Amino acid sequence: MSDAFPSRPSPDHSPPLASSPSYVTYPWQPPPAPPAQRRPPRRTPLGHHSDLRILRTAYRWQRRVATLTALGYFTLFLVLSAYAPSFMTRTVSGGLTLGLLLGLLQVPVTFLAIALYAYTARHTVDPIADRIRRQAALDSRQETVR
Repeated sequence: MSDAFPSRPSPDHSPPLASSPSYVTYPWQPPPAPPAQRRPPRRTPLGHHSDLRILRTAYRWQRRVATLTALGYFTLFLVLSAYAPSFMTRTVSGGLTLGLLLGLLQVPVTFLAIALYAYTARHTVDPIADRIRRQAALDSRQETVR
């Protein structure tokens, strides 16, 4: 056999290093500057903000008030019809009974519940939703700048 193609490497030849040393800089160079610290945001991001909880609470109250207005009146009508038939058969005027009058009043009470729902939406829920929407747009613009 010739020395041109040894079958095993000789002990005095070590393989070349494939990577650089394990430390970041060489000992004679100064350490790298720490990364610049970002200013913490003034407030927490929208996902952790209490405005969403406030919005859910306002919307929940809005639904309850409107629902209880319409269903409460209808339930009162049904209870009076079942447990106070003599009260409901009283004549109010001509052939109009109190039960029929209360039944006809269900339509205006339903419209009142709808108007109450719209009023509370405009004055309570919508301003909170608009504030959250504006803040989300501002947060997304700030994120794209970074």
